[in-house]
This record gives sequence, C-alpha cells and structure tokens, in this order.
Amino acid sequence: MRSRRAACLVGVGESAYTKRGEALESEYRLALRAIVAAVADAGVDVGDIDGLSTFADERSNPWTLAADLGLRELRFATTSSIPGGGGGCAAVGEAVLAVESGLAETVVVYRSLCQGQFYRIGRAAAEMVPGGAVSGGAVAGASLELVATANDAEALQAFSTPFGVLGPSVNFALRMRRHMERYHTTSEHLGHVAVTERAYAAVNPRAIMGTRPLTLADHQASRMVADPYRLLDCCLESDGACAVVVTSAERAGDLRQSPVEVLAAAQGTDGGNLGGALLNAGSTADDYDGGGSANLARRLYGRAGLVPTDIDVAQLYDNFTGQVLLGLEDFGFCDRGESGSFVAGGGLALGGALPTNTAGGNLSEAYMQGLNQVIEGVRQLRDQSTSQISGAQVCLVTSSPGIPSSALLLGRS
Repeated sequence: MRSRRAACLVGVGESAYTKRGEALESEYRLALRAIVAAVADAGVDVGDIDGLSTFADERSNPWTLAADLGLRELRFATTSSIPGGGGGCAAVGEAVLAVESGLAETVVVYRSLCQGQFYRIGRAAAEMVPGGAVSGGAVAGASLELVATANDAEALQAFSTPFGVLGPSVNFALRMRRHMERYHTTSEHLGHVAVTERAYAAVNPRAIMGTRPLTLADHQASRMVADPYRLLDCCLESDGACAVVVTSAERAGDLRQSPVEVLAAAQGTDGGNLGGALLNAGSTADDYDGGGSANLARRLYGRAGLVPTDIDVAQLYDNFTGQVLLGLEDFGFCDRGESGSFVAGGGLALGGALPTNTAGGNLSEAYMQGLNQVIEGVRQLRDQSTSQISGAQVCLVTSSPGIPSSALLLGRS
C-alpha cells in the first residue's frame, strides 16, 4: 500500500499555445494564467499552494509569482539546474520530493516560455552579447570582457561556435548522424515520427499545428536545417505556459480530479553527457549514438518495480525527431539501432506497440520544453486525452536525451 504522503498529480493547466511572437500577453502573465488554471482544475484554493518548482531558464521567478498569486506562505521554491529540455521531469520529481518529505503540501510545477518576447532558445551567446557577433561561423569582435564574464554555456560555445555549431539543431544532429551511419537509420524513419505526431495533433484543439496535415512526402521535401535534420524534424518555437499541481495521496482524495500517481522519478546522465550537447567531451564513439539515459531508465524502472512491457503509453521528449528514436532505445522498447524500423512499422501510432506523444508533442502541439508532455500523461491516465489509449494504466514521460536528463513513471490511481 502506498503511503498517505505518496505524491500525486491532481491538476493541469495551460495558457493558449501560439507560434513564436503571437502571444497577446506577457510571458509572466501567461505563467500566472497557467498556474491559476491548474489549481482550478485540481479544485485547490490558490492560497493553499505552498511550493513552486520550475526548470531551465525560467524568467517568471517563483517568489514574485507567489506574491502576485497571493499565497499565504511559500515553503518550497526551486529551479532544476539540469539544462534546457532535460529538466522538465526533474522539476516534477523535485516537487514530489518536497511533498513526500513534508517540506510542502501542494506544489505547482510550471514553465512559461515566450521566445517571441525574448530570444530563441539555443541562440549562440556571442550573438546576444555586446562586443561579440557571429560572422561566417566564427566569433568576430569578441572582447576580453566577454571572455571574462562568460557563463558555462558561453564557455562551451567558445569551443563549438568557430566550427559552425551555433545551436541545438547542429548539436543534436551530430549524434543522430552517428546513429544513421552506424545503424542505417534513414531520414524516412525520422519522418515517420513527425507524421505520427502531426496526426495526433490533428485531433487536439490545443495543438498549434493541428490544422496543418503532414505527409511523409511533405517531410522529405522540407528544407535541410542541419543534416540529417530537415525543418519538419525540428520542434516548434512557441509562446505559452503550462503547469501541474502535485500533492499527497491523502489530500488528493478530497479534490476534484482522479489523482495520477507518481510511481517513480529519476534524473541524471551517463558520464559522457555531463558536458551537455555542446561538447559531449566524455563520450566514446560507441556511446555517441545513444541518448545517455540507459542507466537513468534502469533506476526509474527499478524504483517502480516495472519493465518496459508494462508501459501503455509514452511521452518521449522530441525537440528533434531523432530524440524519440534515442528514447525508445534507452528506455528499452527496442534494441540499439532498431528504433527506425520500430517507428516505420507504426509503433508510435494509435494501436501501435507504444503510442507516443499523443497530443502532438514538442513537434506539433507546442514547445514548452516537455512540461506539456507531463500534462498529456496526466490526461491519458484520467481518460481525458484527445487520442485516448483505452485502459492505459502506466505512462512514461521523458525529458531530453543527449544531455543531463530526467524521467517519470505515472500510474492510474
């Protein structure tokens, strides 16, 4: 029997998702809207929130949000230090730790992201700093002051930018190109991921790309961004916000929605990915064709007492189509090198071996760095998804492979 303090997800909320630059309100106001919506979905009073958890480069500060929400007390506030898209599940996992340890009773995990109001995620730091401009794939006019004040991401970029590695598309393309060379994975395999996710988005009214059909021929005709990634292999650039509410099983029984149990949470990476996607300095040639999450997956399954065949539906991080292939392999749904044939055979679709990203994912619903995929996992286990998997009992949610990452196993209560 699970403890009364075992953590559950009891509320989900979102702003409207729009294309980059189309949000009608500020990023901060969208964060407030998403949190209020999640709390209302749970049936919790806003004043009862006593914890806030987020991740990545979140600009909407927990302490400021707490004041504007009118919280009576804030007992727990954290931002996961895992970079970028690796931290979404970690932020939920840290909320789980807070609830189960008694540090807080009701924690909201949130992410607000308006790339249209600030800057594109992954843009080379030298492009954004006075005195440093990217020209011809190199840093031109970089000053000593820039070098002296560089943060760790900028320091890594100092090694990669001169070679034309200017952002995530190139960083992650390198790893997938290695996979393709070693296992004969094809661009058409990647296309099957994009097409399947767009089909899920077509029936999801929240999805930005839901009204735009996609065929494999469309995918193959789209322009090359960073070989092997074409435009339609790349995630959206979105404006919006989303949030989930975490509380104890004891409290969840009195709330509006059927609770979704957090069966296990894990974070970390194999040593070769500690530098992140910019360097992967510790990776060997044999390791570089994977996502670096195999050990994380083993810990996750062990904590829940589950195996891959117990998973009914998955939300696998998809900032690029190839990330889904790496996730399938790291989390044990197919052997290394077999993910291409898995997706080409319809494995991700409704009725397939592992229905995946059933709201459209980062590729076709919205790019909220994966927190929207946690929300879709909750909806699947409440029977509220627009592409519902009948009888789904367990959902796997993962954050980004190829960098320090995190994952969750969610279960129907």
